Amino acid sequence: MNKHIFLPLALGLALMAGCNDVSTELKTPEYKTGLTKDETRTSVFAKQFPSQYASYMKNNESEVMTKYKGSIAFHKEDEINPLPEGFKQGSQPYLKNLWLGYPFSYEYNEARGHTYAIEDIVNIDRHDRFSADGKGHMPATCWNCKTPHMMNWIKEYGDKFWAMDFNTFRPKDMISTDESISCPTCHDPQTMSLRPYSEPLQDWLKRSGQDWSKLSRNEKRTLVCAQCHVEYYFIAKGNGPHQRPVFPWDLGKTPEAFWEYYKTHGPKDANGKETPFTDFVHAASKVNIIKMQHPDYETHQDGPHGAAGVACADCHMQFIREDGKKVSSHWMTSPMKDKEMRACRQCHADKTAEYLRGRVHYIQDKVYEKLLNAEAMSVKAHEAVRLANNWSGERDPNYEKLMMEAREMVRKGQMFWDYVSAENSMGFHNPTKQLNTCMTSFESSQKAIDLACQATMYGIAPALAGDIRDIVPPIRQLSRKLQQDGEFLQQHPWTRLLPVKPQHKQVWDGQVWIGDGSQPDMLRSMK
Repeated sequence: MNKHIFLPLALGLALMAGCNDVSTELKTPEYKTGLTKDETRTSVFAKQFPSQYASYMKNNESEVMTKYKGSIAFHKEDEINPLPEGFKQGSQPYLKNLWLGYPFSYEYNEARGHTYAIEDIVNIDRHDRFSADGKGHMPATCWNCKTPHMMNWIKEYGDKFWAMDFNTFRPKDMISTDESISCPTCHDPQTMSLRPYSEPLQDWLKRSGQDWSKLSRNEKRTLVCAQCHVEYYFIAKGNGPHQRPVFPWDLGKTPEAFWEYYKTHGPKDANGKETPFTDFVHAASKVNIIKMQHPDYETHQDGPHGAAGVACADCHMQFIREDGKKVSSHWMTSPMKDKEMRACRQCHADKTAEYLRGRVHYIQDKVYEKLLNAEAMSVKAHEAVRLANNWSGERDPNYEKLMMEAREMVRKGQMFWDYVSAENSMGFHNPTKQLNTCMTSFESSQKAIDLACQATMYGIAPALAGDIRDIVPPIRQLSRKLQQDGEFLQQHPWTRLLPVKPQHKQVWDGQVWIGDGSQPDMLRSMK
């Protein structure tokens, strides 16, 4: 054969082999582990699956970073005490401002590995550790993506579980750190076949007429990740099982579809009609806000890789060779942490690691720049509506109508910003979608400012002139404890709008009760 024909042919076959190696549809072998179907501990899998368990334990690493992501649980709004040099790029200074009035404003960290899921959730300030009655004042639904023990709780308590208090299940006798996100989150402990433990995913499959047993293996290798790496909301009282989580995919998996979906699904009004869904009321603008979660699956599924059939596991749980066998690594992490970029080069074999890394950074840099622009404009929109709400000067004859539309644009601007902010790839999963979403956010927030100015006959315009960082600085510090300090709250124009919390010492330290007297028995009090 002519060598000029042979070489391209050989390269093409090699590339095809590489991609086929990634997206194989070979049936997963079924095992008889001898474990019970409701087993939720991680350590019991170590003996039968030593290779997978060893790679899973690499999720314990907490010091490895990429440019925008990684495993150090730093405060994502923090620019004063940044990460080690080179890792400051991921900070977003206005997070506390945009979530003001919601527990996310107390603490929001970069996520560590899946092994830390339970440890981190019992130590984050979003769940109240200062309450006199020991309650967390957040629903038990917050446990949904942290442990497969959810299956046993749902079996025991049924749908009333969701609305129970988070701290009811905080103590060590209720949940073990050995039951974090791990093997039984994605695998049937008896056979190790892929299975969905997630109630909201099972609900969606049923609602959309899909049978898990008939889905392809490759679809399952993405959907087990989509049990948690998705947008979701909690059912409002009166609309179904209170606080049960739902994936809002009925109209589509885009921010535009979510925007339409959330125009309903809130509590019913006096006429029995569902109101717009809201997660919280912003403390400054008084606008009803939708808090996006982490729509990684929705972003990926119609992006370049998702549309081509690349599963989450192909990139984040790359195949490795051990003793001549192909094994899926259970170090669930970014392929960027591998100096050789081997997960990427399974398909992009003609590219160097340096080139691929540069392309990823190019995309992320562009999205991050637009994300910060949208973030700052959203803050400015909140401030415009706040000023217009309190405006006592001359008003446009259509003031109420203009302000109603302005509030709606604030809500849309923040929701679209948060769709990108809460997603974990800094745009890489779907560059076009994320750049478009940032632009929609920016335009919506600018529209809100224009409407608020028009409503006040441009009386608020002088107060909005200039750099938003000077008008409304980033809130650098805020916690449940600091909100007990009235003098502290007076230091920022927006925190002074918050109510002062009653003075109370901390009563929970992780899973340990440190309050006065014995630990409250919330299960008994519930009965």
